[in-house]
Amino acid sequence: MKTPFSAFLNNLAHPSGVMISPAAMTKYGKDISANPVGTGPFKFVEWQRTDYLKVAKFDGYWKKGYPKVDTITWKPVVDNNSRAAMMQTGEAHFTFPVPYEQAETLKAKPELEVVAAPSIVLRYLSMNTQQKPFDNPKVREAIAYAINKDALAKVAFNGYAFAAPGVVPEGVEYNVKLGPWPYDLAKAKKLLAEAGYPNGFKLVLKNRNVKLPYQDFAVFLIAEWRKIGVEVEHRPLETAAWFSDGQDTGNFELIVAPAVEFMDEPDQFLGRYATGSTQNWGRFSDPRIDDLFSRQARTLDPAERKKLLVELQKRVLEQAYYMPGLWWTRNVVHWAKVKNYVAPPSHYTNQKLQDVWLSED
Repeated sequence: MKTPFSAFLNNLAHPSGVMISPAAMTKYGKDISANPVGTGPFKFVEWQRTDYLKVAKFDGYWKKGYPKVDTITWKPVVDNNSRAAMMQTGEAHFTFPVPYEQAETLKAKPELEVVAAPSIVLRYLSMNTQQKPFDNPKVREAIAYAINKDALAKVAFNGYAFAAPGVVPEGVEYNVKLGPWPYDLAKAKKLLAEAGYPNGFKLVLKNRNVKLPYQDFAVFLIAEWRKIGVEVEHRPLETAAWFSDGQDTGNFELIVAPAVEFMDEPDQFLGRYATGSTQNWGRFSDPRIDDLFSRQARTLDPAERKKLLVELQKRVLEQAYYMPGLWWTRNVVHWAKVKNYVAPPSHYTNQKLQDVWLSED
């Protein structure tokens, strides 16, 4: 590195920062992902792409007595109902994510446990600030004021989410509780009128063609915005097209965006507001934010970094670069006989399955 990097140690501590065997890299090259070599609790057995991945207990694991289970098999199952059915029939011991609409049904079964753990996963919207009407901060504010987030959490997520109180999730270092953004239809209409849209306007909302947590989220928002005269066409896209329009080309007015970071580090959540960032789907370009983000990334003084990050988060909300949505819980269901499982806050964090064991009950 040519300059200090404040998040460097946090990045190294992440499971994805583990060392890769040089000998394995030499032997397998670009095929290393299909021939994993490491010092973890399990050894690779077989990977049938789109069907299953199987690992087995590694007897040479450095922590004596671990792991507790002999094998683990992962199966990708896209359909929500199919995953839920597999849990009820005993075909699977564990599944994620749990369909929100089925969580209560599964919770009522004594042989199953539903875990709703805190997460660092956000549902929010990106507004293309390079296009009208979202080049106007008053329009961005109006759209945000017109969302009843508490009702959204109950209706679209069955209560397994909560209104985002800020830009960085609670529990992440240096987060600032700045909200949640209030629900105020009168304020929203006033802002639209001041922006030159007293009768509202029409727009297209692009989205990922996935029911939960994407499409149900959007359907609720569209009904809310209709109350302030904003008529929205919902246009779900296949994942590749959605990602391309959002990240690569900026071919959208408004889009449901992802905020699933690989670690609970503020640098990850705030990078999407920096000019030119691949995460910056909204195409924001604010010299003040760029300066604050650059300085926080280089200071090694925690007090100074906190000061800069607090100011950065406030600036994001003041300019309505961010439309606060919902932080959703990480819903996992497993058989009650699966013991000692702890749900991590991120999709990408080590599951620590070496600590899991099966009860004989």
